[in-house]
Amino acid sequence: MADALDNLPHEDRVRSRKLSGGVATIIADATGLSEAERKALEDELRSAAMNAPGVSEARVALTATQTARTLIAIGSGKGGVGKSTVTANLAVALARAGKKVGVIDADVYGPSQPTLLGNHSKPEGRDDKLLPVEAHGVRFLSLGQLVSPGHALAWRGPMATGALANLIDADWGDTEVLLVDLPPGTGDVQLSLIQRSRPAGAVIVSTPQDLSLIDARRAVDLFNKTSVPILGVIENMATYVCPHCGQASHPFGTGGAEDAAAEMGVPFLGRLPLSLAIREASDAGQPLAAEEEIFAAIAAKLLAAVAH
Repeated sequence: MADALDNLPHEDRVRSRKLSGGVATIIADATGLSEAERKALEDELRSAAMNAPGVSEARVALTATQTARTLIAIGSGKGGVGKSTVTANLAVALARAGKKVGVIDADVYGPSQPTLLGNHSKPEGRDDKLLPVEAHGVRFLSLGQLVSPGHALAWRGPMATGALANLIDADWGDTEVLLVDLPPGTGDVQLSLIQRSRPAGAVIVSTPQDLSLIDARRAVDLFNKTSVPILGVIENMATYVCPHCGQASHPFGTGGAEDAAAEMGVPFLGRLPLSLAIREASDAGQPLAAEEEIFAAIAAKLLAAVAH
């Protein structure tokens, strides 16, 4: 009698079907579907079963496998080193490599991901959870979407960490890699993330000069002390090429972050230039408009580091 259920929709999701005494029982896999998509799947299967010969009642059970999600913290000891720009571009590079990527803008006092990703839409809520918005194939959430532009967030630590919890606990669906753009320093937000969600690893962004590297070492030390692996160091703003004469110069030095990574015994993921094109693309909300191969190479190294 189960032959009557051979032509059900969503065959790729149907795991079993049985027809006994006029009752059709169907089990389907709803992994990765939103609540609305799960409801539609259930309704379509039930409707198709009820239209099958010999069926007087249809029972549909949905199962789901928890999506394996890798959470990566992107940190820096000092502000102004381009951490958020690097995070946005890495997210897009990972998405172009075929990963389902999300970004949490945990820099609660200076959220910039809505500008960098070019989408200031306010996220909606469902079942007491925020629904991330999407841009350039990347899902993301930021407090910058929830407050009026130009308004300061005069929050103490517990308020900031509470906001972070809401962003982490959002409905991220089938997101595989979740990048967390942390605020500068080694404070409440960093500790809250480590205690609550235990990242698979951390990436440290620094410019090459000694002043930034002093604080980058502090960031590395925090993650080491809390047993979060350092996946690598990225050296940002290392080289500037004059658009007029083509001569390369090094306003912040070059190689300092790579040398510091070797000294600390952590991987070096790559070096990014001080680029007018990257700055213009970031301000326009169009990440990876330039230097795409560089970000793609760093993204590949990051995935390899996580795999190990």
